[in-house]
Amino acid sequence: MTSLHTTRVRRRRLGVAAAAAGLFATLLTAGTAVATPDPGDAPTTHKGISAGQEAEATAAIQSGEIPGVDEIVHSPNIKHLTNVPKDALQGTNSDLAFQGKYAFSGNYDGFVIYDISKPSAPKTVSQVLCPGGQNDITVSGDLLFLSTDSSRSDNSCSSVSQPATEKSSWEGMKIFDISDKSNPKYVAAVETACGSHTHTLVPKRSSVYVYVSSYSPNEAFPDCQPPHDGISVIKVPRNAPEEARIVNFPVLFADGGNPGAPTNPGVSKTTGCHDITVLPSKDLAAGACMGDGLLFSIEDPEHPKIIDRVQDNVNFAFWHSATFNQGANKVVFTDELGGGGAATCNEAIGPKRGADGIYDIVGRGDHRKLVFRSYFKIDRHQADAEVCVAHNGSIIPVKGRDLMVQAWYQGGISVWDFTNSAAPKEIAFFERGPVTLDRVTTAGPWSAYYYNGHIYSNDIAKGFDVLRLDDRRTDPAKKVRMSELNPQTQPDYFDR
Repeated sequence: MTSLHTTRVRRRRLGVAAAAAGLFATLLTAGTAVATPDPGDAPTTHKGISAGQEAEATAAIQSGEIPGVDEIVHSPNIKHLTNVPKDALQGTNSDLAFQGKYAFSGNYDGFVIYDISKPSAPKTVSQVLCPGGQNDITVSGDLLFLSTDSSRSDNSCSSVSQPATEKSSWEGMKIFDISDKSNPKYVAAVETACGSHTHTLVPKRSSVYVYVSSYSPNEAFPDCQPPHDGISVIKVPRNAPEEARIVNFPVLFADGGNPGAPTNPGVSKTTGCHDITVLPSKDLAAGACMGDGLLFSIEDPEHPKIIDRVQDNVNFAFWHSATFNQGANKVVFTDELGGGGAATCNEAIGPKRGADGIYDIVGRGDHRKLVFRSYFKIDRHQADAEVCVAHNGSIIPVKGRDLMVQAWYQGGISVWDFTNSAAPKEIAFFERGPVTLDRVTTAGPWSAYYYNGHIYSNDIAKGFDVLRLDDRRTDPAKKVRMSELNPQTQPDYFDR
């Protein structure tokens, strides 16, 4: 695989044909955005692209305007240390978690544990086959948590797909004992309404609370009935995880949430939350909930309380995820325009749709408000065959600055500075060229996180990547060492 160092920021003028304009119109009128479907349940189908679009991309590669198929390009302040290809688990790679010298990689077919004591040469410790997309993953002490948002025949790791219309079908949370990293043991499961698309941990001394995000109820689904206007809260005793149980289902949208289309064309109707990020040191949480963005208090973790709620019915289609800055006075919300299945990083879509939204938190206590400041979107336009979307990232801990690393599917990995909320700017990037040129393909980094001096990324198709960032603006973060990191459970990096 060729690695090409480049010092210029590529601004690619692709995707401006009528076909791209047609995609833009489709996105504007689309219904609920959904994440990549579980390949084990239904084959992912990708539409072809026109001969003209393919020829345009080929010409752009030949001219050096975009990287070639699978070619790696990056800014000079990033070094690609290694890639670990998929092994036994060939499904879609999803999220990551970290503990000590280990990285935990979610995959729609299960999860993998890597020893990253030498970041440039990760070693596979164990691979656990447990299908049930999307297998969102977190760890706390000796416990590992795995989300199942795929209708299954039962809660075992040998389950098979079964229609959600069947009452006996199962979706929810699985819990593993990882005291022996080489031999994880499945110890408990909790069924939750509408499954568990993602989840977030609120760790306490003797127990762990799990906020379960799920959405899209249907009257035909016995275990996912509308209205679905809240989240499941699970309490897991650390010393007796088999006693895990749902302790509350707080309603977050008393008015039903954003109605979506036709009231708000192009916006997803709110029927639950996609992802929640908590800042336990400040008793705060931010919810990305389809058509709504939330700020709420988790002082009482069993009874979260809404502080403020915002909508963007002009440029946001699907509120996907949230990240606080270290000072807890800003939140970055991402928009998963196209549901992670469309080429949205091009000139036709523009710089505001499918972008991050940066919000300042102003005021105090229960009177705090989310105030919009600006959008951020990578300006490296992708080919029409490249699915590109704002996805999972984390802050890079540097005092006095607000820095973030973020995955953009085939848009690659972006490091950007939002210290000035109104004028964010990219300071580093890494990406691969198109996987193919003849059809729209879902690939690229699902998640990209900073942990103990390195950037770790789970590439949907290519496997586990490790990068090193060398930049005077980010170098102080190398001194910050964590014993555990679940990016949606943000630590206080400087008060430990």
